[in-house]
Amino acid sequence: MKKLKVGIIGTGGISHAHMDGYKALPELVDVVACCDIDGEKVKKYAEKFSVPHYYTDCAEMMKNEELDCVSVCTWNSAHKECTITALNGGANVICEKPMAMNAAEAEEMLEAANKNGKLLQVGFVRRFGKDAEIVQKFAKEGVTGDIYYAKAQYLRRDGCPGGWFKDKAFSGGGPLIDLGVHVIDLTRYLAGDPKPVSAFGVTFDNLGPNRASGGQMVWNVDGNDKHPYTVEDFAGALVKFENGFTLQVETSFNLNIRRDVGDVYLFGTKAGVKISGNVELYSDIAGSYVDIMPAGNTGFDFSKAFNAEIKGFIDAVNGVEPCRASGEDGVWLMKIIDAIYESARTGKSVDIK
Repeated sequence: MKKLKVGIIGTGGISHAHMDGYKALPELVDVVACCDIDGEKVKKYAEKFSVPHYYTDCAEMMKNEELDCVSVCTWNSAHKECTITALNGGANVICEKPMAMNAAEAEEMLEAANKNGKLLQVGFVRRFGKDAEIVQKFAKEGVTGDIYYAKAQYLRRDGCPGGWFKDKAFSGGGPLIDLGVHVIDLTRYLAGDPKPVSAFGVTFDNLGPNRASGGQMVWNVDGNDKHPYTVEDFAGALVKFENGFTLQVETSFNLNIRRDVGDVYLFGTKAGVKISGNVELYSDIAGSYVDIMPAGNTGFDFSKAFNAEIKGFIDAVNGVEPCRASGEDGVWLMKIIDAIYESARTGKSVDIK
């Protein structure tokens, strides 16, 4: 099996996780090119990771390089353009989440993948965590029974990353599109990827950034304080699916709570599970209620999950295993996000088609 030539578009923080994943596969891939609109930044990135070629224009990179795979790690508003450019240039693509700014863009990206006969994977890294693997096995082996309801919270007291993340023109939205995508997709995945049919949502922008000293706004991911804060503080929604499965989701960058929360509950006819750090299972056995914690570390490990995600992408490109987070999954997720934002705007439930 020949080594695949890889390029990376966007050299911000998340691209380092992609690079680590590729570097863990020296027998399968070579990262031969990288691209960023910031010339000085991409030069330093190339030097740090010994990437032989670097560019400030992704179209030029695709023209000059014969790439088999490309990671798109830009801000959200550039996902569509960079992904389609890479697909049209003959590469398979893994695009960071969220797939796009909206469902219409996501559908254009999927159409380009299908037209070129290339794989488009979306960066739903939570599908590759140890916790997801365990819960999925519980579901497949009948331990949980039919999963009919889920509750997911991804709440930060003061946790906007800053920079372009707080600027809707670049991000497409706030905690819903940044954090909510993780837990919405994770619950849908663990419930068997049912088709969404409607959503009712609310958003609030009552608090804004920099409410107190010592907050997480110091993240300031791109060093640019000129981006205005134009996204929601909080979003909540109830999403219904074709098979009756229903999800309640809450996300925030800024919320008056004691501490950050990242819990996912799935409730089945035989057992319920909780993902918060380690996996917990709640059921009844022989007339007694039981709380079960699988042995060992069953929580989400960022580095291991990203390495597994990149390995999964390369394996899917090589035909070793099916893609675990397809472009189709990305489109459905963007349809859910669109419906929640539209419901919040209109105050009415929105159908998803």
